Amino acid sequence: MLNSFIPTLAFLFQQAAQGRFARTWEAAAHPDLSKFLVIGALLFIIGVAGVLTRRNIIVIFMSIELILNAANLNFIAFSRYMQDTGNLNAVAGQIFAVFVIVVAAAEAAIGLGIVIALYRNKETIWVDEIDLLKW
Repeated sequence: MLNSFIPTLAFLFQQAAQGRFARTWEAAAHPDLSKFLVIGALLFIIGVAGVLTRRNIIVIFMSIELILNAANLNFIAFSRYMQDTGNLNAVAGQIFAVFVIVVAAAEAAIGLGIVIALYRNKETIWVDEIDLLKW
């Protein structure tokens, strides 16, 4: 009795697990546009929350980088979607993403220089205590 029960039980578990696992694996291996847009929206929301709530200027710069990376993810996702639909202008999103990466690198270099200059003058990186442009 036990010899016939174990293969039957293994067969049932294999069929049930294979169906769910195969669907999950297929969805993870070939994500659609909506998954990328949701991740981009979450990155954007985290970045905006970081810019609006933090007082440390380094964290604010990192939050701005998150916002720019969310935009890059959306550009690349739409570019891939346009390639799948056969659009001739499908590389535009990738070109925009390269320009955003260049702007982000320039922003990081200039921002770090400004932070170092402010720290040398005011000896703080808190945004509330930086008031050099006030009379």
